[in-house]
Amino acid sequence: MNKITRRAFIKRSALGAGLLGLSARSWSQVDGANGDIRVAVVGFNGRGADHISAWEKIKGVRLAALCDVDSKVLGRRVSEAKDKGRDVAAYTDIRKLLDNKDIDAISIATPNHWHALATVWGVQAGKDVYVEKPVSHNVLEGEKMVEAARRYRKIVQVGTQSRSSSGIREAVEWVKAGNLGKILVSRGLCYKPRPSIGTTVGPQPIPETVDYDLWCGPAPLTPPRRKRFHYDWHWFWDYGAGDVGNQGIHEMDIARWFLGEQTLSPRVLAVGGRLGYEDDGETPNTLIMFHDYLPAPLIFEVRGLPEKTGSSKMDTYKGGGIGIVVECEGGYVLVPDYKSAIAHDKDGKVITSFEGADDHFENFIQAVRSRNDRELNAPILQGHLSTALCHTGNISYRLGHRQSADAMREQIKGDKEALPTFERMAEHLAANDVDLDKTPATLGMPLRMNPGNSRFIENKDANHLLARAPREPYVIKLA
Repeated sequence: MNKITRRAFIKRSALGAGLLGLSARSWSQVDGANGDIRVAVVGFNGRGADHISAWEKIKGVRLAALCDVDSKVLGRRVSEAKDKGRDVAAYTDIRKLLDNKDIDAISIATPNHWHALATVWGVQAGKDVYVEKPVSHNVLEGEKMVEAARRYRKIVQVGTQSRSSSGIREAVEWVKAGNLGKILVSRGLCYKPRPSIGTTVGPQPIPETVDYDLWCGPAPLTPPRRKRFHYDWHWFWDYGAGDVGNQGIHEMDIARWFLGEQTLSPRVLAVGGRLGYEDDGETPNTLIMFHDYLPAPLIFEVRGLPEKTGSSKMDTYKGGGIGIVVECEGGYVLVPDYKSAIAHDKDGKVITSFEGADDHFENFIQAVRSRNDRELNAPILQGHLSTALCHTGNISYRLGHRQSADAMREQIKGDKEALPTFERMAEHLAANDVDLDKTPATLGMPLRMNPGNSRFIENKDANHLLARAPREPYVIKLA
């Protein structure tokens, strides 16, 4: 492999400017490539439990180790493995796990703020990596993950499993072929119930079974401010990205896939707030992100409140609740789940449908054995691009200010499809007894980006939020 500088690499990758994989050549084989692939799962108090189940089912894969900073969670999963006759090594500290030369790959399902560091440490230790979405806590972390995968010649797959759907892939190609005319807007939807997490007074207790310094890792070592220690970290900026980076990253990724965009958007604006209740959460439960791609924008909508006060149902848009609606000149395509798509004409009549999916975990193992990252359905670069769209939209929101509804209308009236999207959001909030004139939402700061270097133009405050202050020793360092 020819040596290139970091600057040259970033320029060549341009956060996706045409580079869809790392290299087509066969890289040096891992120790287990011709036998069992020995996998360790890191973090499994949530999605990681599915990782464990997935690896146990794949022929030629051996679950060799488990790692979690919560000794209670770790002990339970180790006991379950032993009950199945599986002898697994147990670790609390990922650094000790990575010292184990008998591990070929790690499977990461930690809280978001650990994804990037665990990935980079993993490839530096000679491991291939399967990492959950969103791939990073901030944009610069994602860049370093892409660089590390290439520099250390490792296979890195992202847990955006819809990329392994043959049905959605066929729908993307069908739209690309012009069957519905030009795309007008690619819209991601995350209408998912998110009730209040409650309020607290002062720092909250840390579970005795948790190594809290390790849990925080690259995040600030500050006391938790939430009643539920696990999971509710999603709604705090130090650890999560709100629902756009939790559930929504799947839909963001598919919406970008339909557009075929391989860079970040040249302009982004967000509107929303944490509305309908008061609690300790920081991230918005209601949000519109407008990514001003040309010729068609990507609009993302988050709604955590129900269709109306007192209801248990959620809103839908053209049949989608958690999904994607690709609106075209001659109709639209609805992607309602992780493996199918349905094409409609302008009147909503079904034209055709697409369905099917391969196993995303097996796709990773295939690439691990072949040492050909181009076989990956969700390589790290693609995961980084979609994750970064979530981050840049959140940055716009975080730099914004509360404004009246009329002020918002004035700001967004020139953006294609933005104003009708805002009016639908306002109607939704009114149905939940939220009057935007009395409880203003936040109008984010319009931000322009240079897609070639993933930096905002003329806004140092925004660029500051592309990264976080380092906390030793939990720092990504690329030699």
